[in-house]
Amino acid sequence: MDSQLLLNNVEIFNGKDARTFSGNLLIRNNRIETISAAPIETPSERPVTVIDGKGRFLMPGLIDAHWHAYLCCNTMTDLLAGDPSYTHLMAGREAAETLQRGFTAIRDAGGPVFGLKRAIDSGTLRGPRIYPSGAMISQTSGHGDFRMIYEHAHGGCGCEMAHVEQIGASKIADGADAVTAAVRENLRQGASQIKLMAGGGAASLYDPLDVTEFFEEELRAAVRAAEDWGTYVMVHVYNPRGIARALKAGVRSIEHGHLIDEPTMALLAESGAWLSMQAFAVEDNTYPSPVQQAKHLQICNGTDRTYRLAKKHGVKLAWGTDLLFDPANTKNQNHGIVKLQKWFTNFEILRMVTCDNARLLALSGARNPYPGNLGVIEEGALADLLVIEGNPLERIEVLENPHDNLRVIVKDGVVCKNTL
Repeated sequence: MDSQLLLNNVEIFNGKDARTFSGNLLIRNNRIETISAAPIETPSERPVTVIDGKGRFLMPGLIDAHWHAYLCCNTMTDLLAGDPSYTHLMAGREAAETLQRGFTAIRDAGGPVFGLKRAIDSGTLRGPRIYPSGAMISQTSGHGDFRMIYEHAHGGCGCEMAHVEQIGASKIADGADAVTAAVRENLRQGASQIKLMAGGGAASLYDPLDVTEFFEEELRAAVRAAEDWGTYVMVHVYNPRGIARALKAGVRSIEHGHLIDEPTMALLAESGAWLSMQAFAVEDNTYPSPVQQAKHLQICNGTDRTYRLAKKHGVKLAWGTDLLFDPANTKNQNHGIVKLQKWFTNFEILRMVTCDNARLLALSGARNPYPGNLGVIEEGALADLLVIEGNPLERIEVLENPHDNLRVIVKDGVVCKNTL
């Protein structure tokens, strides 16, 4: 039977335009059917749930374009040596919390989340829409190589897969054929896009930030395999050489990029690819290893310059958090939005975390698990929205307290929270 949800008397931010407007909104099943300044009449023979917004701010649901639904809420110790059933239960609990923070969709940037996505989509668990990448594909000694020093990568040696490969967190692949096989395996399991590691990172021990990872022919193999399935490749990379190589190979989304130089930023703008950035700050993470902490500081020192260069060259910008390995830190997901006010107006921020991020997610094309428009309030769009106490166009900080300020959360036409 059709379900109807009527939200009356709300101030609507549509995700695209700076000017809001007062109106009413009717959702039928999982899509926005009618938006009107005049009262909306509903058929009397169909049940309808009515929520009076009393003039409150209504906007699209938040989207995190670089989230790790499995890795964010589990410690490195549990991931490398713990019981996988425990870590998956932690991810299930965290998914519900993510939705309660107002994030109705996330692009998962690597990890074993296919089962979690299925549980959410079937209604077994509550959580955001998940655009899964599957196992992060890394070269030997790359950023996704989290093996213990005594473990071997799975290959022609006849040995068992390393633990991180067994749980589906990462996949070690060397050579174009191995990369192609890894991409196809992720697509077989349901990946909406593919994630490769194209340069060093902070969380891993064996890859300095300056290294370039994967040969161009390996990256091209991944891009070709993904494009054959109607989708795209995203890569983790900070340094200019790795970014340039990835762009030349046809990569459509650069994740991070905090050590980029101006010529490479100009190349990124010319390519039309996306820069998926995070407002990393020193206080975000404390790593146990001095080597890791030094890399983290170097990355954070590049945040300001990278944002300014991206704005200067008109690069297509997306936003995400990339919180990792700390269950106590996931509650700061919304703070990552507030940090953006150093570089952007409140309107630019809201557009980025809704409409712009949704445009990036839509690059998954034929592999999009949720066909339809996200990140906007318009007729025909998927019904993911928030009703907020306060106006984030005036004070973006209201998003930092989702418990009190997110009064209504609707995902896929279903009311997930209502405190009005």
